Amino acid sequence: MIFDDIDRKLLHLLQNDSKQTNKALAYQLNLSVTAVYERIKKLEKNGIVKKYVALIDKNKVQKDFVAFCHIKLVQHTQDYVVSFEREVKQFNEVLECYHLSGDYDYLLKVLVKDMEAFREFMVEKLTKIDHIGSTHSMFMINEVKHTTVISLK
Repeated sequence: MIFDDIDRKLLHLLQNDSKQTNKALAYQLNLSVTAVYERIKKLEKNGIVKKYVALIDKNKVQKDFVAFCHIKLVQHTQDYVVSFEREVKQFNEVLECYHLSGDYDYLLKVLVKDMEAFREFMVEKLTKIDHIGSTHSMFMINEVKHTTVISLK
């Protein structure tokens, strides 16, 4: 799908506040409400807009301990990779999981209440996955930048 400038502006507006009405979006884009509606439907139909979510303040729900875990698998066979990915997807504590190149095979972003909860996650869940050879964890000191907005410029 090819974006024009209006699509880019519309996506920017939606990423910053997806609860805006089509009327409010139309005003900002200098379009009719119908035109905005049709553009949004086209973006959804083409899978550009996958879903709408509420972003929660992790501090206010006592889930503000952020850890990043590097994972090395024992072997890089298809079975081990598929098995690890299937199991890690089941953990609510894992917000993000990336298969990487380099010294480690995976990077996990883990969100829990505190260090005790992180230890429990490591001991009771993560290290019980059979194919993990080693882990290396780091903890967030301060969140300098966190955004969900993808720049389309």
